[in-house]
Amino acid sequence: MAEPPILVVGAGVGGLAAALALARAGRRVEVVERAPRIEEVGAGLQISPNAGRILQEFGLGPAMRETALEPQALRIRRAGDGAVLASLPLAAVRERWGAPFRVFHRADLQKLLLDEALRCGVEVATGRRCEGFVQDAEGLRLRLVAEAGAETRAGAAVIGADGLRSTLRDALALRPDDAPFSSGKTAWRAILPADALPAPLRERASQLWLGPSAHVVHYPLRDASIVSAVAILDDSADKGPPAETRTGAELAAAMGFTRWSADLRALIEAGVSWRRWPLFVRPELPRWGRGRVVLLGDAAHPMTPFLAQGAAQAIEDAAALGRALEGAAPIEAALEAYQAARMTRAAKVQRGSWRQGSHVHLRGPAAAARDLSIRLLGGRGMLARNAWLYR
Repeated sequence: MAEPPILVVGAGVGGLAAALALARAGRRVEVVERAPRIEEVGAGLQISPNAGRILQEFGLGPAMRETALEPQALRIRRAGDGAVLASLPLAAVRERWGAPFRVFHRADLQKLLLDEALRCGVEVATGRRCEGFVQDAEGLRLRLVAEAGAETRAGAAVIGADGLRSTLRDALALRPDDAPFSSGKTAWRAILPADALPAPLRERASQLWLGPSAHVVHYPLRDASIVSAVAILDDSADKGPPAETRTGAELAAAMGFTRWSADLRALIEAGVSWRRWPLFVRPELPRWGRGRVVLLGDAAHPMTPFLAQGAAQAIEDAAALGRALEGAAPIEAALEAYQAARMTRAAKVQRGSWRQGSHVHLRGPAAAARDLSIRLLGGRGMLARNAWLYR
């Protein structure tokens, strides 16, 4: 009897990358997704060279040239007056680290991964909500609920790529105090028409604006026809009434943006509807799995977005998982090797991202000292400081 497939729970970027890596390693794979259709909404996504190299190795280089935009620079700006503190030369990154910085509409990257996974023979079952698993002497079964009722699926292994509030992470019970908790910050996201923005904000560059207790990131997508923007605010500094969506004017008032650069105010006010995205995290785990069940991406190591590494680290996980399961080693041993290869690196990025969240929200003299440090380092120095992420 043929071995059952490896079951990947979750069809986000991490889950689809894992399915593709496993299929390329010669494994039979099935993705199980709770949504009735695999589709993604709204937000932009930054893919740095460390993840871009992996996607190129997956054979996605030509497709990414059609889908992604490669920013020529990252400009770090002071929110109060719009002054450019440093300009990082991203155009030279490809030669240094083997891949460029790329920005995607999340839906475009998800479709690219799905199409390639299907081409490689990955099967996909939608409309199935994971309720946990049974792992015993009789094998491994995933418990699912579909519209027609409860069902089970046998798997050679189960990969939990089901996000921050992972059902599989809860079922594994890897530590007692493991509930998600607030980071104390909230993101507000919007997709803006490029022609609604001032000319300096329409260039093919990523821009980071640093303000007291808040910052804004924006970059162009889809041949610079639209701009993805996210404004992140310390919850304690939010001056507005609770809301799930805000107009640009409401967000500017709530975040104190009325005191900021005119260009930045224009960017915020161009958003007809900004959607609230509370930033939650979970504690670091002592391990990511047990037996033939293991976690990946946000299910294993959810991180704040301040180093733009959430999707990139999930893609790194996927590559390591594919390598671990390429040979003839027992699956349990392969999954242990995957964890050993990834846990230290992912934890380092997770902690670094948390620290960066405080750094970008400094106020008063501390912010002035930070801005001076950025100016002294310059764009190339700032890039070099993050070489540990990208090389």
